[in-house]
Formats: sequence, structure tokens, C-alpha cells
Amino acid sequence: QVQLVESGGGLVQAGGSLRLSCAASGRTFSVYAMGWFRQAPGNEREFLASIDWSGASTYVTESVKGRFTISRDNAKNTAYLQMNSLKPEDTAVYYCAASLTSTRESVDYWGQGTQVTVSS
Repeated sequence: QVQLVESGGGLVQAGGSLRLSCAASGRTFSVYAMGWFRQAPGNEREFLASIDWSGASTYVTESVKGRFTISRDNAKNTAYLQMNSLKPEDTAVYYCAASLTSTRESVDYWGQGTQVTVSS
């Protein structure tokens, strides 16, 4: 079992930045690929970014590429999502996820989510 807790969300003005953190506890964090998703009201959950167990391989979806960066620190059991140049349309609940394969394929564990609100 892995428990994931997101933090770092909040209210920010358009053009601002936020760094989300996802702290993991339970089983060995470093064996899991990690990912970030978001869900805005009335929308389906949207995949944003993934990172492999070592941190050597990352993928960011085209819609946020160049603005969002995923990273991890296995010594701290934490994954991060750096979000720059935020837009009002980035407003959503952001979730981190863990997978023994790839979060683009399947998710084994979800965090509870953290709200990000971008004002215009």
C-alpha cells in the first residue's frame, strides 16, 4: 500500500507559478513511476505528466509542455510538478498518482488532490 498526499495548491494570479508536491509513504517509493493529473469541474480527469522510477525519463503532455515540469526526489519520497506561466484554464484539482508500470497506462494509487485556482 502507498499513501500519496499532495500539497502546494492554492490561489495564484495568471502568469504566476506554483510547485505541487506529492509525498509518498508506505511501500518503497522508488519502485513506482509517478504522474500528475488534473480534473476541472465538468471535465474528465486529464493526464499531465509522468516520470519513471529513476527520474531519468519524463513525459509532459503537449497542452502544458514548456510550462509544466515533473521531477522526483527518491531520497525524500516526493514527486513534484512545477507549474509556470499559469492560465485561468489551468484551474482544477490536481492529483498525483503512482504506478508499478507507467501512469500513462494504469494507476495503482491516487492522492486526494489539491486545488489550484488561477485568477485572471
